[in-house]
Parts: sequence; C-alpha cells; structure tokens
Amino acid sequence: MAARRRFRKTAENNSQPTTPLTPEEIRARTFQRAVKLLTAKPRSIAELRERLLEGKRTSEDAAEEVIARLREYGYLDDERFAFGYASLKVRQRPIGRARLERDLMFKKVNREVAGEALDLVFTETSEDELIDRAIEKRLRLRGQPKNRAEAKKLFDHLLRQGFPFELVSQKVRRVSVLELDEAED
Repeated sequence: MAARRRFRKTAENNSQPTTPLTPEEIRARTFQRAVKLLTAKPRSIAELRERLLEGKRTSEDAAEEVIARLREYGYLDDERFAFGYASLKVRQRPIGRARLERDLMFKKVNREVAGEALDLVFTETSEDELIDRAIEKRLRLRGQPKNRAEAKKLFDHLLRQGFPFELVSQKVRRVSVLELDEAED
C-alpha cells in the first residue's frame, strides 16, 4: 500500500509542469547538496564535483562556484583530505603505500597531492612496522604457514594490502624459516 502512495505522489509530481529555476536558485540548491554530501563523508574536490553534476537541476557553472566557495571557506582541501584519509586507513588496519595510493586515485585525488600525503603518513609509521602488524594479525587468525601453499597465501594477502614485493618476500621468508626451525626442534 505504501508503494502505491509513493507511485501516486510521483505520478502527481510528474504531471505538474516544472518551473525553470533561476541561476541563483540553482546555485543555492547546489550549495545545499554539496553541504549534505560533505556532511555525510569527506570528499575530494573532483569527487564532489562529479556527485554535484549527477544532479538534474544543477549546472557546471553553479557546481564550480559552489566548489570555489567551499574551498574559500576551508571545507574542501585535497591535501588535508588525502592526509586524513590515508592516516585513518593506516590507523584502522595495516595497509601498504601502493594500496593507499590506489584508493586515493579512486577518490580522484591528484597523484602529486596523494604522494605528498602518503610521504607524511609513512614518515609517522613505517611500512616495515605496518607489515609486521599485518603478519602478526594474519598469523593470529590463521596460524603459522605449515606448507608452501599457506606461505603463498600469506604472501598474496600482503601484496593485495599494498606492501612492496621485496619487503613481502623478505618477511614471508623470515616467517616461513621460523616455522621450519620450530618444527625441527
């Protein structure tokens, strides 16, 4: 029954002619939508622009004006967004630089800006420390690798988390050697 009511309302709304909005009304609606989107979660400038332009009753000019105003107010800053996003992800779980860089590219952050933010994040916490935490967590959940196949799974897991190949190779070899030494004793 609720679906019928919604359908009727939609049908009624579609039958009424829509009045064209003035540029000022478009700008005001676009600004309200931008604030709602930023309230839901932080976004990069390009990501916000894309979401604003998805709206039917907005224009590129209005979106650009709104973005300029939000940057002026300090609500939009890709450098701060990239650093905050990367540092939060590193605190939440051990993750490598390559994975974070890929995530920031997905969030439409400029490559140079992302690189600077990642440099700051990884000066605070080294990848070596993060990979040790990732291995410790994986071993706690799945136990020591007992054979080559399990060591390969650990290796692949760490690569997917964005850690560099050489570091993963070194750490997995060390874990596998420790396991073999314990088995011989």
